[in-house]
Amino acid sequence: MAAVRVPPNARRVTKDADVAAAADIAARVVASRAEGEAYVACVCFKHGPPRLLGVELEYIVHDAAEPGRPLDPGRLATALGPHAPRTLRPDSPALPLPGGSSLTLEPGCQVEISTAPLPSLRELAAVAGSDLAYVTDLLSPAGLRLHAQAIDAFRPPVRLLQTQRYAAMERRFAALGPGGVTMMCSTAALQVCLDAGEKSQLATRWAAVHALGPVLLALFANSRRYAGTDTGLASARWQAVLETENSRTYAAGPAPDPAAAWAARVLDTPLLVVRRAEGSWDAPRGLTFADWIEGRGPAPTLGPPTVADLDYHLTTMFTPVRPQGYLEVRYLDAQPPGTWLHPVALLTALLHRESTVDKVLGLCEPVASRWADAARYGLADPELARAARRIADLGCAELTTFDLPADTIADIAYAVQRRVRRRVGGNRP
Repeated sequence: MAAVRVPPNARRVTKDADVAAAADIAARVVASRAEGEAYVACVCFKHGPPRLLGVELEYIVHDAAEPGRPLDPGRLATALGPHAPRTLRPDSPALPLPGGSSLTLEPGCQVEISTAPLPSLRELAAVAGSDLAYVTDLLSPAGLRLHAQAIDAFRPPVRLLQTQRYAAMERRFAALGPGGVTMMCSTAALQVCLDAGEKSQLATRWAAVHALGPVLLALFANSRRYAGTDTGLASARWQAVLETENSRTYAAGPAPDPAAAWAARVLDTPLLVVRRAEGSWDAPRGLTFADWIEGRGPAPTLGPPTVADLDYHLTTMFTPVRPQGYLEVRYLDAQPPGTWLHPVALLTALLHRESTVDKVLGLCEPVASRWADAARYGLADPELARAARRIADLGCAELTTFDLPADTIADIAYAVQRRVRRRVGGNRP
């Protein structure tokens, strides 16, 4: 059968119509709590067979010769050239990286390489690996390098991006203690993006990806030394997260309906920032999105909230796992550039099959809520170490069913088992 040719003009009209429809939805007022919860549940949890995965690689940038030297944003912008994000250089074309990944920056100018969703670990390893190497090569002639740890081992936190969002966040977090500003400006995470799964699988996968958190956090902890000091912590990065604002960072527990539970939580979380055409973006203290919908307190001064406002509020949730239509796993410390694939592959393998997910829940159940101990002690905690050994054995066995080269699987298995045996972590409990 001959293919039907769609005229370019028709394609353009369709695209323009889609853009206009999206703009209409964004401008719609959220009229009730029920409407807001229904919207959040719909956009944050999309169902289907687990098929695609992606990764976001964050790295702190240092001067190669003097790692304690403050980073000059202009120097970084010059090094990144046409790939510099517009938050750093407003007139930049902000081109994607050669493999298609986007390049963005965190408030302290940590670089973040975010791949598109890909259908296999092999493709993910190839795309992310090549784009990471490309960024490394861009920085090298400028005397800059990517830090191998997940927290800045040399410098205190300094916000370098001058945006209203980050300025408002810094003011809000500074009043609560040092954790939030440290998280913003001095830490780097390894974020793994996975499909949420079929509706019938969702509650189990949601529980399993959270239950794995303390175990994988302990196993891949990589942020002990901070700003010239040995903190004694396995993951000073995660400790900073825990010391941020609890309402937007605490780990969710199992739920029979994760979408409904998440939607309720989002609406009950205080606003962090409110976008304004002029002036600061500081949000009224303690005002939740539900309060805004219902016009309580200072809400009338903000005008009625729109769907676009709710979408933006979703970006201010910094939970260990953040649903965005897929599951964005945020609890892993950044790894040295040559080993980022190890935790990504292990996590993917552990959540790949329903039977494995059930085993994960059983193995992790004794330590599923021990986030603070994982950050403090890592594998120096005997119970976490025991769970990590079992999870490592299960995940490495599952890896053999994936399309990675045999030598890559062997390298990952060896490195993971070596970490378990060494019981690397913080000071012993």
